[in-house]
Amino acid sequence: MELTVPGLALVTVPVMETDAALWKTLMFDGIDEMAVEKVTAAFGTIDIVASGRAVGAACPDCGHNSARVHGSYQRRLRDLPLGEWSVVILLTVRRFVCDASTCPRRTFVEPFAHLACPYARFTTRLGHLLEIIGLALAGRAGARMAAQLGLGAGRMTLLRRVMSLPDPQFSTPRVIGVDDFATRRGNSYATVITDGERHHPIDVLPGREAAPLTAWLKAHPGADVICRDRAGAYAEAAALGAPGALQVADRFHILQNLNQAVEKCVAAHRDCLRTIVPPVDDQAIVASAAKSETEVDPSVAPMPTGRRAERMRAHHALVHGLLSEGMGLRAIARHLGWGRHTVQRYARADRWQDMVTGRRTRPSRFDVHLSYLQRRIDETDGAITIKDLREELAGRGHRVPYTSLRDWARSRLDWPDAPLTARAAPSVRTVVGWITRHPDTLTEDESTQLKAVLDVCPELDQAHDLVRDFAQMLARRTGADLPDWISAARAAQLPGITGFTHGLTADLEAVIAGLTVHWSSGGTEGAVNRVKKIKRQFYGRAGFELLRKLILLE
Repeated sequence: MELTVPGLALVTVPVMETDAALWKTLMFDGIDEMAVEKVTAAFGTIDIVASGRAVGAACPDCGHNSARVHGSYQRRLRDLPLGEWSVVILLTVRRFVCDASTCPRRTFVEPFAHLACPYARFTTRLGHLLEIIGLALAGRAGARMAAQLGLGAGRMTLLRRVMSLPDPQFSTPRVIGVDDFATRRGNSYATVITDGERHHPIDVLPGREAAPLTAWLKAHPGADVICRDRAGAYAEAAALGAPGALQVADRFHILQNLNQAVEKCVAAHRDCLRTIVPPVDDQAIVASAAKSETEVDPSVAPMPTGRRAERMRAHHALVHGLLSEGMGLRAIARHLGWGRHTVQRYARADRWQDMVTGRRTRPSRFDVHLSYLQRRIDETDGAITIKDLREELAGRGHRVPYTSLRDWARSRLDWPDAPLTARAAPSVRTVVGWITRHPDTLTEDESTQLKAVLDVCPELDQAHDLVRDFAQMLARRTGADLPDWISAARAAQLPGITGFTHGLTADLEAVIAGLTVHWSSGGTEGAVNRVKKIKRQFYGRAGFELLRKLILLE
């Protein structure tokens, strides 16, 4: 055996027998099956010339040992790189003749089970590494990673190795979860089946129709519980494929449907929202602010003016009014929906002017025009507009952006008879959130506004009671009370809620089970999220077979 030393052309040194053990520890498993004849290193590649060490081999069909050589050929196997050097094994493989007269096979190739698989061009351990890269990155990203590692595998090689991997074996679990995901949104879909106890995907089916799932359930009997969403196709498939299994409708989807029903109900009564009196009385704020203004000594500090000053005066009067009623800072913050430190600054200020004059304002380039613009506003009694002021400044040689002048004028100029900003009526989505959220998560101000909504609209008050009863039924796992709840909801004749009850009745047993047992589709939803991650990783270009393989083997 000879070794060509890198950097020394045409110089060879003998390799001792102890070097074979060194190559075994450094290079690859399966060295015991080969006799290394020569190792050369040149041009960034290490070539290992080897042949089989065994005298004979056993026939794979009859098991008869044969040492009669029919011929030989050379296999070229790539192995893991050694540092920055690529490693190639030039293996001479012998073909033996089977001497057994009863064996139909005449010749066979000596096996190298630990080194490489039949017909493979990579060693076993290099192939295993390529499979890991293919499962993690695949395609072009995997090819770029393989190139950086010196493995020299293209994107199609990685994909072929992934597709050649066998599917993981499984026994039918007692609890399974079923859900769909889009392979191409709005165009094609697939179905993922998960183990309800381990929350791991066990199979992926094309489409989201009933037929594929029915066939799968018949081919894999043994499921006792099937967790699914409220899709009719999955309900039909579960009834046909596993008639003895308990179907459990997912609680998340039930609550999602209830939220949509409440939104329809609130939207049908949106006219009631426009008649709600805001919980904060603007007239009382103005009166309190005027009272506090009379207590101010004009000689102490100049009177701040402008819309910002008016707003701070009203807020100061509101905070001190609530403090005089015995409310604490945290209670005021919850009631107004403000931050605690904001309420604390208003509470510490003895006069509302301190909230204005005590704050450092950044200088603006419009400050030099303050006296002129305020004089023009006073002369026109507030009839002049921001657009007119901008044109006058342009006539004086100062061209300024309209939006910048508008924002500055709103905070620094005093407009006569400027009305206070009134609180807008709550939107439909806001009221839906108040009704469907847990009462403990509502602030005091939100609870007050919700009470005003329910006082104005009796229909929404009924919807609110129905939602609370349904939430308690779900939290306490008292699904047996669902028929009574459906009867009460139908008697109310509320838009949206009535349609929701019809859907519950059509899938009554599964919904009752979903409100009673602890099984749910939460693990399946998590598996779908992982599927979406894999889809994005391949930019949506992975076909169904490749996507299925990656989902099952990830």
